[in-house]
Amino acid sequence: MNTLATSFHIPEFLHAEVPPEHKGMSRDEVRLMVLQEDEDSAYHKRFEEIDQFLEDGDVIVLNNSRTIPPVLKGCLGKQNVEIRLSRKISTNQWEALLLGTFRQINVPIQFPEGLEATISGLGSEPPLVTLSFSKGGSSLLDYIYRYGEPVRYEYIHHPWPLETYQTVYGAIPGSVEMPSAGRAFTWDLLSKLKAKGVQTTYIQLHAGLSYYEQNRWPNPKNHPEAFNVPEETARLITQAKQNSNRVIAVGTTVVRALESAVNEHGEVKAISGITRLYIDQNHRVITVDGLLTGFHEPEASHLHMLTAFLPEKKLMKAYGEALHKGYLWHEFGDMNLILPAGNLE
Repeated sequence: MNTLATSFHIPEFLHAEVPPEHKGMSRDEVRLMVLQEDEDSAYHKRFEEIDQFLEDGDVIVLNNSRTIPPVLKGCLGKQNVEIRLSRKISTNQWEALLLGTFRQINVPIQFPEGLEATISGLGSEPPLVTLSFSKGGSSLLDYIYRYGEPVRYEYIHHPWPLETYQTVYGAIPGSVEMPSAGRAFTWDLLSKLKAKGVQTTYIQLHAGLSYYEQNRWPNPKNHPEAFNVPEETARLITQAKQNSNRVIAVGTTVVRALESAVNEHGEVKAISGITRLYIDQNHRVITVDGLLTGFHEPEASHLHMLTAFLPEKKLMKAYGEALHKGYLWHEFGDMNLILPAGNLE
């Protein structure tokens, strides 16, 4: 899949830096490109029109992990330090990215109100480290919410509040980056889908950092993330499969969680744990039929997963069309719905 990393370039003006609601739009007024497995041409719509492509009996699976503000600023001796939390390991330990060239084991990083953290080991992969905090549990989470800031990458020039990095249905705190495939949903649109007979259900996958700065990306084959597939979700998916109805994943995180919940008989079962599953064109997706996602950078492993739903050549042709038509990238950008073969309205 190395060919994807050099397959296209995103011009600066297509990096979405402003949330649609700060441009006088509703969240669901972003654009939607619809791709179907057996169709040569894409459909170009508004996201609020997604109901045209969903049917009575379809099940859409959402990730209701809620975003926390993982950027903390402190001091290591006389040096200012910025850390970015990536994954909770225990009640007082997190994998984190430290911005800078220093690495001092067992020398405490000082934060406001007396909070301290020490580098107690390596993370799951370079450049992540394990940080042990002097607080844990709800006290540490409360501190993160009071002093933390959302992750803001170089294409975002304004410090938007945490609420702009939440889906409307996010409920379980834990993601350090928003599961952004569901950002365009509004409660009105979800109600509209329900009235049409489309069922919604939830998983949780707490998303870690997707980028380590300085052109460093997570190793997709060793990127652990905590997930939970509830009993109700497993039941609804099983029922949909039995009734030949479609299951649509909202986001690559949902696909990763559901595929990690498949037992040896190919059935989705309720499960909680840590997944390291890597999905690309060599993985046969069992649990879902379609995928709603954003537009991904060529270096991102999320793009690899899309080739499990569409051939790489067709995917790259569609991305070329999206670039030509001015679709916007990243968490505040436009959306892409990939559907299996069948009749579209």
